[in-house]
Amino acid sequence: MRGLCRTVVSWDYCDGTGPEDASLLIDGLQFARSSSEMAGEIKGTRLKRLADMHCLTPGIQFRVSGGMNELGKPSLSIFLTGEFQLICQRCLQPLLYPLELESRLELSESLEEIEVADDDVDRVLATRTMDVAELMEDEAILALPMIPRHEYCEAAPELVAQSAKKSPFDALSALKQGR
Repeated sequence: MRGLCRTVVSWDYCDGTGPEDASLLIDGLQFARSSSEMAGEIKGTRLKRLADMHCLTPGIQFRVSGGMNELGKPSLSIFLTGEFQLICQRCLQPLLYPLELESRLELSESLEEIEVADDDVDRVLATRTMDVAELMEDEAILALPMIPRHEYCEAAPELVAQSAKKSPFDALSALKQGR
């Protein structure tokens, strides 16, 4: 039977009305073994690392479910959606990037277990105080493009103006050709 993990969630925080330092903490292994579920929204003001990357979002909607994977190992199934404003690296203008992702993370009891694993399974260290907000932010960061670009965009006006100016190396080239 699945349990709804209400005791470890600050639901006010999920609404964005709770204290700024409130956390969504779970005991990872217990959460997985009891097949618990949690869902909510994490406001963009809580996502400091995304903000440091100049990635703005009003928030991330998430659902995390605990359970056992195919090998009987504790795991977390994650579903998150959000809309992010990135900076296009071609034109330096805002780029709206919708994100919807599903992932499955195997919970490991030690770093050694993660380090010696020789497969493509995504693992995370299980602790008694896993911060779900940080975990969701990690997954969003990993899913966003490294070099965000519009499919089609015009170069920024300043870049066009710069390329139209003569290069100081043009004068050197002319001197070299005049020899």
